[in-house]
Parts: sequence; structure tokens; C-alpha cells
Amino acid sequence: MSLTNKRFRPAMLSVAIAASVSSVGVYAQEDGATALEELTVTGFRKSVMDSIDTKRDSKSVVEAISAEDIGKLPDSSIAEAISRLPGLATQRLDGRASRVTIRGFGENESATTFNGREQVSISDNRGVEFDLYPSEIMSGVTVYKTPSANLEAEGIAGVIDMQTVKPLERGERVVQFNGQLEQTSFDKLNPDGEDQGHRGTFSYVDQFADDTIGVAFAYNTMSSPNQEERWQTWGYANVFLNPQGGYTTSDKTEIKNDADEVIETIPHELVGSMLGGAKPFVRSSVLERDSAMLVVELQPNEKLNATFDALYVDFSDEKILRGIEVPFAWGQGALSPNAIDDASGFITSGNTDGQRVVVRNDLETRAAEMKSFGFNTKYDFSDDLQLEFDASHSKVERDIWSFESYSGTGRGDNGGVADNLSYIFDGGNTGAKFQHGLDYSDWNLIQLGGPLSWGGSQALNDKYNLAGTPLQNTAQDGFLNAPEIDDELSSLKLAATQIVEAGIVNEVSYGVSYRDRQKVKRSQGYFMTLDNFPGTMVVPEEYRLGSVSLDFIGMGDMIAYDAAGMLKDGFYELTDEALTDIKHLTKSYDISEEVTAAFAQAGLETEVAGLPLSGNIGLRYVHTQVNSKGYTGKVENNLVVAEASNVKHDYGHLLPSMNLVLELNESQTLRFGAAKTISRARMDEMNSSVNFSYSDTPDANGNNFKIEGGNPYLEPKEAVGLDLSYENYFSEEGYYSVALFWKDLDSWHFDDNYQVDVSEVLDLSSALIPDGVSSNATRYSKVNGGGGTLQGYELSVSLPFNILSESLDGFGLLASHTGVSSDIKDLNGNKYELPGLSDSIQNLTFYYDNHGFSARTSVRKRSDFKGEVYGVGFNIDQVDVVGETIVDAQLGYDFGESGVSGLEGLSVFLQGINLTDEPFTTLSGDNALQVRDYQSYGKTYLLGFSYKL
Repeated sequence: MSLTNKRFRPAMLSVAIAASVSSVGVYAQEDGATALEELTVTGFRKSVMDSIDTKRDSKSVVEAISAEDIGKLPDSSIAEAISRLPGLATQRLDGRASRVTIRGFGENESATTFNGREQVSISDNRGVEFDLYPSEIMSGVTVYKTPSANLEAEGIAGVIDMQTVKPLERGERVVQFNGQLEQTSFDKLNPDGEDQGHRGTFSYVDQFADDTIGVAFAYNTMSSPNQEERWQTWGYANVFLNPQGGYTTSDKTEIKNDADEVIETIPHELVGSMLGGAKPFVRSSVLERDSAMLVVELQPNEKLNATFDALYVDFSDEKILRGIEVPFAWGQGALSPNAIDDASGFITSGNTDGQRVVVRNDLETRAAEMKSFGFNTKYDFSDDLQLEFDASHSKVERDIWSFESYSGTGRGDNGGVADNLSYIFDGGNTGAKFQHGLDYSDWNLIQLGGPLSWGGSQALNDKYNLAGTPLQNTAQDGFLNAPEIDDELSSLKLAATQIVEAGIVNEVSYGVSYRDRQKVKRSQGYFMTLDNFPGTMVVPEEYRLGSVSLDFIGMGDMIAYDAAGMLKDGFYELTDEALTDIKHLTKSYDISEEVTAAFAQAGLETEVAGLPLSGNIGLRYVHTQVNSKGYTGKVENNLVVAEASNVKHDYGHLLPSMNLVLELNESQTLRFGAAKTISRARMDEMNSSVNFSYSDTPDANGNNFKIEGGNPYLEPKEAVGLDLSYENYFSEEGYYSVALFWKDLDSWHFDDNYQVDVSEVLDLSSALIPDGVSSNATRYSKVNGGGGTLQGYELSVSLPFNILSESLDGFGLLASHTGVSSDIKDLNGNKYELPGLSDSIQNLTFYYDNHGFSARTSVRKRSDFKGEVYGVGFNIDQVDVVGETIVDAQLGYDFGESGVSGLEGLSVFLQGINLTDEPFTTLSGDNALQVRDYQSYGKTYLLGFSYKL
């Protein structure tokens, strides 16, 4: 017997098990003969059964989802599907589940693979944004919570592996069409927005040449709208009462003499915390994605299997945003607090007179193109030895084009008509409602031009008015952000698996691998100035689109115009912000990583107290060579001066792992896992670009030089983890489990400052630097240090109601609860909260799937957590996210059981997403009244069908 048949077809074994589970045989005696009546289980129940099989058969602690056919994952996106698994949760991005956390760890602490190979990312860092990947062409996802030495990716949280179909395992020809219509519950919030979309998938699976060649192809297209009413604040300011009269954000008044010397200080009385300013808006966006997947599988004989797979994704997410920036305490108007919350000191209502606002018409396009190719071949060299070779390449290019167009009643702080504004926080944390006096939909009143004195670039300040007077900070009529990301990854792997008989060791696998990754970010930004500066401009008729309603924050209607068309047609001049501002230089990077790994793993099989014990124990060595290219820069004579820098660094880690499975009986299993894991530093934090600055006055460390930027010498975070779980598989589609996990975290990344010698970098003989200045500098960056523990538990159950009564066949319940806590300290012993950590996560799905009918209601709930969002200039900001509860539902019918001729392959469904209109809410500080963001997305409905020939 060949080695293939003996041991190396676990996927084929899984298919056989699934087939046996999906057909329940009932024997009956008829006239002395035995007849077999088959009841075939399909649809959502089949997916549940296959997922349970994967979990049960794995040596590691895993969670899984599977699709009965291509295009039939039980959710509309990969992120939504896996977010229902125990211990997993998602953070929404513009209303869509995108970033996935595992057991309290954010997306940068986990790895994502596609058919076992690490993937590139469209984000600024390592974390994958899953809305790039179409769920419609995936056959399943497996989440590894405990690692094994042969996994080709590293992550403290775990590894998420997405899989395509294997056409030879499918064993039959499948031609299938899927289609969906999508509708948002909001009407068009912008006149040029969309509230309807569509999705379509064609898939083909077949086998040829006596089942020695298999082909699978899938193409998916999607145009998915999303809309939002968003309250967002600049922040909150302390407001003081001036004894001489009036309210101010200053805590004192200084009286000076003619020599500009302070002769008297008058303290102000603190009144409370007040809204500093806000920029609420409405957003209409459309995510368009075209994807193609190809798998070719060859098995010319029982010894050789080769598979080629390719994935192409063309992705575009266009957002139309319109709103009004409303200065308040940080504006120019006279303040008047009205009502104060006694418990928190928060000013819940107030007035400002003589205020000028900024009317915004913005557009953002995030476009990406990804190509991924992989080739894998396995050859049974002998009955006891199998060789494996794997090669892959993936690449993504992402461009963001995001601009802001400003308009108002005049140019500059003192131009145009001012407004008298008031606000009130009327309870909860939904943001403030305003009252106003001006009509912001009046095309003659609201004109193009910068209504506030923004844009402090020296390049902009060289502009003059018609009288030849410099106009400081008045030439910014908009801004264009245009960051770019290129991410490319190539990998090779050579491995072997050998059957042995050495005591409890029955299998040995070993191999080497190589990964070469390069990620480049180019941060770019441009000031926009009207070509008729210093004048303002009435929006030309051909660019007017009507108005948008801001009634949800009380600001009425405002003008809506085609700002993108005006930029394209030359109404604005662009000035590169990088000429005078060094932040684009320090946010850009070019980082290469060469990862060489070797592993050895032993499969175990024995008995303990008469009970079968199996598993694996392995060791993985990973060596990483980092090459970080950046710039050393400073601002001199108001211009950025920079020189290229190149820093190389390497490190190595030994990563032992062990997974043990003790079978208490045929249905009960006890699992134990122990491993050391790593998570590499974020790309932006290991950037070698730095900003040098000099001050005549030494800092607290006695240094005149300051260096700010990334740290290319950052090494990975480390963790030692233990897992213990009990699993009881009490029926073919039912189980419950109890799991405990604990991780000891070390070498975490925290902000720090420390002293360095820069004499080899700076020219200390410069005439601008006084004699005798020390070459020591204070360096600000992330460093390795600190740590602590994270621990938690998981309770999960899959309960088919047919175990209670046959009359309830088809009804079922999936539920899980995860509790997580941590005790992590920074370098100074202060408590630190991990990004993405919710101390409580619950998932609940109640379903019915029988006789062609299907119905599901799902609830995802997570408590408060630290989340990452894009801030000003596409900086990554960490914010306090309020816990949320997402409710989805789906109804469907499969005509395969209707008995109607010609409709056997047709199924239809109706799905509702976010049925309770759960908002995404973030806070500013500890006060629950001080809402930073309140984003309402409404509901989304999908009407779809699937037809299989």
C-alpha cells in the first residue's frame, strides 16, 4: 500500500467523514429485503457539521467555518463569518466588519494565510482588512488558536487560514450562479450617492482525464453601498470664568508692562468641560470589488499531487462625505455655558456668538489591486516518506486619494458673516444637536474659500493679497491626502513527512522555508488653494448637485457640489506639504524582511491509563533580517532637509510547541497546548525615518537635540501560552466545550525616551549651533519592554434540537461566551490595555434548516475595547470604543426539495444586516458624555439566489 493511502490524505478523510455525516441512513425490512432510505443534510446544517469535523479532527485548538459550495459561506463577508466563532470579534470600518481580534488581541498580533501561505495587506501595517477578500469564492476558514511547528506564519493571537476548493476532492461537476441585490435603509444621504447595490458569482468545478485533473474557477463582482450619519468632535476643552468678565479656555490672565514683562496674574475659575469643536457629516460610499479565483489540481497517479492556485482582486471603496465643521470653545465666538452635569462637570449645553464654520465637500477613494499565486506539490517518495514543495507570490498596491474642499461666508477668521450657535447634549452619547441662524444651503452666501485661518505652511504664507500684504494662514482652501502602499511577498518551502516507529512517535515532519517581504509606504499631502486666491468663488452652476440634509445634528441643509470635478478641471492649485512639514517624511518607509525558518515536528500516538493520546511536539527556528530604508531629516529655514538612511537589523527565535489530545471516549476529548509565539513589530513603528531638531534650551535630560521617529531595532513581542480545553461531541452536529487559556507576554512595545549619541550623524561644527554643545540627544520612539499576563475562558455549544425531540429536527443553536482579562504594565509600571481587548464576547445563532426552508438569527456582542481608527492625515489613532451588539437575520428556501421540475438547483434567501441599527461609538476620555464619534449606518438588506446546474 502506498504512503498516500496510508496516511497523507487527511482532506480526503474529512470529505469521507462529511459525506457519512450528511447522509443519515434508515434501514427498514420490506418483504425480507433491506432497503436504505437516505436523508441528505445540506445548507447551513451541512456547514455546521463540516466545521465540527474540522475542529474535532485537528491536533491544534481550532475554530472553523466551511461552505457547502463556492459562494455559499453563511455570511456576506469573511470577517462577519469568522466573527461568529468562539473567542473572535470584529471592529467595523465604515459600517463593515473588517478587522478581526482573537481572544483579546488586535489584528496586528495575528497572522493571515491563504491556503497556508502568509498574505500581504492593504493596511499600513501587518493586520489584514478582510473586506478585501471575497467570501463568495472561499470554501472555508480555519482559525488556529494554538500553533504547531509546521505553520508558515507567526502570531501571538493565532493564525487565520482562508482556503479555496480542491476540485479533485469535490468529485463532481458543479456549475453555479449566485446573485444578490442590496438595499440600505437610509435613502441617499448625498445626491450623488448610492443606496442600492448588487453582487454576482459564477463558479465552475470539474474533473477530467479519469479524475486526474481538476479545475475550479470562480468570478465574483460586487457593488455594495453603505451610508452613515456621523457625529465627530474635535475634542473637549476646559472652560474658565474670567473674574474680569466672560468665559475663556485659558486658566489665567497675564497683565504685562510696556517691556512685555508679566506684572500680575489673575487666575480663572474652572467652570467645566465644553465641546471644543465638531465636524459631523453624512457619508455615502460604494465598495466595488471584482475577484477571480483559479485552482488547477493534478494527480496523475497515487504518488503525486500538484496544485496551482491564483487569486486576483480589484478593489475600490469610494466615499462621499459632506458636513460642517463647527468650532465652539476653540473657535472665535464669545462663549456662554448654559447647563452643567453635576456628576462629571461636563457642560451639556452652551452658546457661542460670532462664530464662523467650515462647510465641507469631501471625497475619498481607496483603491487596491491584489495578485496572489501559489504552487504546491506533494510526492510519495516511498511508502514511508512524502516530500512537499511550495512556492507562492502575492502583491498588493493600494492608493488613497482623499481630499477636503472648504467653503464658508468669507475668507479668514474675520471675513464673511458670523453665526450665533448653540448646542445641547440631550442624553446618551449620540453627540450634540445644534441651533444656527444662517442658511448653509444658500449658494450666494456659502462660497468656495478657506473660512478659517488654517494652513500654517511657509509655502502657503508666501501668498499675498491684492494690496501686496502677506496673508498668513489664509491660503488653505482644501487639502489632498494621497498615501500609497506597495506590499510584496514571495515564499518558498521544502518539507518532508516520514512514517516512523519509534516508541510513541509515529510520524516525523521537517522542513525549511524562506519568505521575502517588502512593504513601502509613501505619505503625501497637498494644500489646495483656489486659483483666484485671495478671492472667494461662488460654486459654478455646472458643479452644483443640490443640497444635503444635516437635520440629524440640527444644522439643516447645506450646499453639495462636485468638488472632485472642480479639482480635476483646474480650479485649485496644489502645494506640497512635504516642502515645509517633515511629518510626511517620517511617516514614509521602505521595509524589507527576509525570514528563514526551519522546523521539526514529531507526531505522537500512545495510551495513558488505557486512553488514546495523540498530538505533536515541535520546534521552529525563525531568523529575520530587517532592512529599513528611510530618511534623516530636519526643518531648516522653514524647509525640510533630508538625507537617506538605511538600517539593518536581525534577530532569531526558537519557538517550541506542543499539542496533546486525550480521547476520554468516542465523544469526549481533552486538549492541551503549550507554545512560545511572536508577533513582529508594526511597520510604521520600525520605520527608520527620524526628525532631528535643535533647541537653544536643553530639555529635562539636559540635551539640546531631539530625535523623533520609528525604531528599526524593534524586535518582536513574545508570549508563552498554555491552553486547556474539554470537548464533548454528543451528536453528529452537536458539541459543547470549555476552554481555558493563559499567555505570559514579554518584550511588548511602548513609547519611551532615552539618550543617544548623534555626533556621527550631525555636523556639530555648523555655525547655527553654539560651541560646546553636547552630541547627546533625547530619542523618542517605541522600545521593547514591559509585559504581563492575559488569561481567559471560552464556553461554546452547538445544540441541535433533534436530540430533544425528532419533531424539532432542523432547529439548532450555536452559542459561545468568552471572558478575557489582562494584567499588563508598561515600562513605568502603569497599567496598559491591549488594543482590541474586550473583556466579554458573546455570539448566538438560532437556526432552522430542514425540508428546504432555512432561517437564522445571529447576535454578536462585545464589551468596550481600545480600537484603532484613521485620524487626521491618515494617522492611526487609538480610541475608546463602546461595546456593541450586532443583530443579523436570514430567511431562505432551497427548491431542491420542492419537487418542482426544473427548479432543483435553485435556492433563494433574504438577509438583514445590523437590524437594530447599532452605532459605532467612541469616547474622548473617561467621561461617557464626551462622545468622540457616533456613527449610525442604518440597516442593510440583501435579496439573493443561487442556482446550481
